[in-house]
Amino acid sequence: MKILLVTDAWQPQVNGVVTTLVELVRHLQGAGHLVTVIHPGQFRTRPCPGYPGIELALFPGARLRRLMDEAMPDAIHIATEGPLGWAARRHCLRHGWPFTTAFHTRFPEMLQLTLGVPLTWGYALLRRFHRPSRGVMVPTAGVRHLLEQRGFGNLRDWTHGVDTRLFSFHAEPRECAGLGHLARPVSLFVGRLSHEKNIQAFLDLDVPGSKVVCGVGPLEQALRDRYPGVHWVGLLARRELAEVYAAADVFVFPSLHETFGLVMLEAMASGLPVAAFPVDGPLEVIGDSPAGAMHTDLRQAWSQALRVRRHLARRRAQDFGWERVAALFLSHLVRLPDQRRPSCHTTVIGRSNNRHR
Repeated sequence: MKILLVTDAWQPQVNGVVTTLVELVRHLQGAGHLVTVIHPGQFRTRPCPGYPGIELALFPGARLRRLMDEAMPDAIHIATEGPLGWAARRHCLRHGWPFTTAFHTRFPEMLQLTLGVPLTWGYALLRRFHRPSRGVMVPTAGVRHLLEQRGFGNLRDWTHGVDTRLFSFHAEPRECAGLGHLARPVSLFVGRLSHEKNIQAFLDLDVPGSKVVCGVGPLEQALRDRYPGVHWVGLLARRELAEVYAAADVFVFPSLHETFGLVMLEAMASGLPVAAFPVDGPLEVIGDSPAGAMHTDLRQAWSQALRVRRHLARRRAQDFGWERVAALFLSHLVRLPDQRRPSCHTTVIGRSNNRHR
């Protein structure tokens, strides 16, 4: 099948959505499918307000329409609700082409936290975006229930996966040269340093040992200044990140507004148990498994997770294999009418670049 993926989240951005989409494309290709990715690196861009490091396409309409027409796909998936997503949606509706979408991020909660935008406004906008979709892929039962309550339709269950080879199992915490010799236990947070991640709940935990934060974001400098005793490692390449996971004793996931939380799977694949609040994301990823602990008191969750045997965390991560995730994605796609299917065409996955900026 020839698949067109339109996304506002792509490399060199670093976040769970990008990781998920890059892995999805890799596995679809490995299964013999041809994938075209339309992403911000193919357009002039501007930084997303309040989120430096996230580039948004600027007036993408004409160029995006041309790229979509040239791709001549069998199926179209619009992954995000940004400028590219809205432009692709308009083009599909104009031609009567069916398409699927995905709900990756709880933007209404982010807008409420950062700009004070009422939740009802944010969800009304997203409901409009997804209404013509033939299938809105959602990562958890909790998110599905949330969207059903807010009037979304055509919802399809689609979980996420983890690369269990890159994030390999270690029965005991390993030393990591990049971290040096830290007092144990080592508590780790990985994620964007922004309001919606609720990182301060982790930083304020009164627990022994050391705290390590891996990530960047708009709150980074203020948090570094306020918490000088924390070990801040910034943004790491994927292989370096795997080494940091392997060096920690417990992974703390303090977010209250996640759609999934891919970093939890990465931690668990490395044998790192997770401490979290009992909310969407952790409820799906940890579930009723003994891979970690959830509690309304994050310190209680931390104490319980620290006692989890590492092989149990790894075992839970193995339930999220990418072969199954890619197959489920394919099952939700909707083919375009026969006259739109190509007889022959070469497909290339674009890389982010600055040529059109």
